[in-house]
Amino acid sequence: MALWRAYQRALTVHPWKVQVLTAGSLMGLGDIISQQLVERRGLREHQTGRTLTMVSVGCGFVGPVVGGWYRVLDRLVPGTTKVDALKKMLLDQGGFAPCFLGCFLPLVGALNGLSAQDNWAKLRRDYPDALITNYYLWPAVQLANFYLVPLHYRLAVVQCVAVLWNSYLSWKAHRL
Repeated sequence: MALWRAYQRALTVHPWKVQVLTAGSLMGLGDIISQQLVERRGLREHQTGRTLTMVSVGCGFVGPVVGGWYRVLDRLVPGTTKVDALKKMLLDQGGFAPCFLGCFLPLVGALNGLSAQDNWAKLRRDYPDALITNYYLWPAVQLANFYLVPLHYRLAVVQCVAVLWNSYLSWKAHRL
């Protein structure tokens, strides 16, 4: 509980920094889970650079983009009723999620050194499956998130759920 209170205080004092660092940390954790539990690499075969890349993507892309999107979404659809939450979820999943995945996958590909041609081929191969898989998880999570969670906690809530999603995305983004 002391750790949670410290997190809440830091979030109050430095909301943007804490959200970005939370996203980066949980993206890194997702990659560690992907490498150790999904891919079963073991500690000797763990690719530390890959984990650091995912932390960087979390801090430099996921945190700012998703955190900013939640602010925009709250301005587009003010309110916290069930209908407002449904509207936010529909905008999030119908507009934001397809664009986000379409940027995330090639960004990681580029950071991993893929050529433009290889990155495009990988995006064409992986994007449809990633988007469909997104729709199995995120609509229900986002509906609850938009209805029950205050704006300044939404990114943290999503990133906690996203540890499993990040494991999937890391595996998908690094699969050749």
